[in-house]
Amino acid sequence: MSSLETLLKAKTLLGLSNKATLSEVKQRYRNLMQKWHPDKNPDDIKSAQQMSAQINEAYKTILEYCKHYEYSFKEEDILDKAANPHEWWESRFGDPNRPKK
Repeated sequence: MSSLETLLKAKTLLGLSNKATLSEVKQRYRNLMQKWHPDKNPDDIKSAQQMSAQINEAYKTILEYCKHYEYSFKEEDILDKAANPHEWWESRFGDPNRPKK
């Protein structure tokens, strides 16, 4: 299986959307592990163990992918992400309250 296929399979298993924060990934992992932990499924321990192993592997795959993500620390990228809507608009189109020449 290619690395893309593995990553997509992990994303699907964890129930992640196309955009997910690391906090969301961790929360989905925790929720699924609580649901599928063998101690919580005494009637079907074998299936719970298999599913827990798959969830753990998917989580490791996603974390490994996230480790290699490059974050931009360019000033304009930081300002763009940290700007409130008014600042964002002003940076692109100018101050809407400034009189036109």
